[in-house]
Amino acid sequence: MPLTAAAVKRELKSRVNPEKAAFYPRFFKAGPGEYAEGDQFLGVVVPDQRKTARQYRGLPRQEIHKLLDDPYHECRLTGLFILIDQFEKTKNQTDRKSIVDDYLSRTDAVNHWDLVDASAHKILGVWLIDQTNRSVLVRLSKSPNLWEQRIAIVATYALIRRGELDDTLQLAETMLDHPHDLIHKATGWMLREVGKQQPSALEHFLHQHAPHMPRTMLRYAIEKMSPSQRQVFLQMQG
Repeated sequence: MPLTAAAVKRELKSRVNPEKAAFYPRFFKAGPGEYAEGDQFLGVVVPDQRKTARQYRGLPRQEIHKLLDDPYHECRLTGLFILIDQFEKTKNQTDRKSIVDDYLSRTDAVNHWDLVDASAHKILGVWLIDQTNRSVLVRLSKSPNLWEQRIAIVATYALIRRGELDDTLQLAETMLDHPHDLIHKATGWMLREVGKQQPSALEHFLHQHAPHMPRTMLRYAIEKMSPSQRQVFLQMQG
């Protein structure tokens, strides 16, 4: 079995579902004027992409880059799945840093919410657990690129799981005035995860910011609260 990007793409094409090929451009907002305008889809479901990634987990890095360069969404996501697998399998810190650097150099290919959500916390987030300097999160959050901004907040999921909440809360505060719904959703999701770890931390944040935070962000943040708790914070917005 040749370990090449072309072989991965052939495998993906063998798993095409025509109904999904027709549905995905609408679901992923790839139409004219939408945020993923021009993205292309083969029509391969995520479980089949994961199976393909496992088959090609030894793919050389330069071949992974070819997948990340591919116009088809599923090729890019499968390339990210392979990169994640390689990151998780190696315990060598030099190799891990090389993968993180590769990931950060290819954010142009991590250009949709599902690509971000599948990879940001599993590569960048896990790497940052052992790093004292996490300024990359601030840099990405201030990027003019929507997807880099989402990478910043979603990467903190790995830190939240370790009980480290400060980075998430600080970034969330800077996202309160963000204009895009995709950042509101991601930030609200991370705030909800903060609440799972430490309910008082989420409640403190909401008492400070609920009156003026985006409604979608608030709804995502309070999703796991009791109905009476949710009402308290929703009513703060009048």
